[in-house]
Amino acid sequence: MDLAAMLPEAWRTELDSALRTESFRKLQTFLEAEYSGGKVFPPEEDLFTAFRLTPPDKVRVLILGQDPYHDDGQAHGLAFSVRPGVRFPPSLRNIFQELRDDLGIPVPSHGSLESWARQGVLLLNTVLTVRAHAAASHQKHGWEEFTDAVIRTVSDCESPVIFVLWGAPAQKKKRLIDTDRHIVLESAHPSPLSAYRGFFGSRPFSRINEELRKRGFAEIDWRTETSLL
Repeated sequence: MDLAAMLPEAWRTELDSALRTESFRKLQTFLEAEYSGGKVFPPEEDLFTAFRLTPPDKVRVLILGQDPYHDDGQAHGLAFSVRPGVRFPPSLRNIFQELRDDLGIPVPSHGSLESWARQGVLLLNTVLTVRAHAAASHQKHGWEEFTDAVIRTVSDCESPVIFVLWGAPAQKKKRLIDTDRHIVLESAHPSPLSAYRGFFGSRPFSRINEELRKRGFAEIDWRTETSLL
């Protein structure tokens, strides 16, 4: 496994210093053992889907998740997203409920958020892999340092970016963001454990589009059905 080579070239250039750290080398060694020794999600070929679909110069919104889904067939490299035909995990179901209540967009027939990613929404988890059926099993093995570098890289962009931080772990990353230059939207996490304590009713999708309009940028089309067209 050559973890750095798996990154798209544009991101590899932007993250060059992070890819040379001892932390990243240890992460690669850990992942080589994990992927060869058992089932890990997402599949290796999907590991950097978010980076492939959203180049660094196209990022307009960054939505920060935590760990990938850890059940079979769910994770495919985009935070909160699942492929068409996969049952919605609870957090994604709540996201679609809020999208319906916020913008009147009907709950879609599939859970892929690729159409968002192609419009410049970087769907980033703070940890990018997980052992099958073992939540949080790849935390504290180096991913956090790497994704912190990603957040800093996006924060260094001259053009304003909207950072969406759902839940306390994501909100701890606010320290990495230049809040004078960028917009930060915070609320509870869409998990069933917290959705009724501040996620529902937070209207993140209309707020994102409002901030984009203020700055003369095109809105995000949040209708995920368009990804099947």
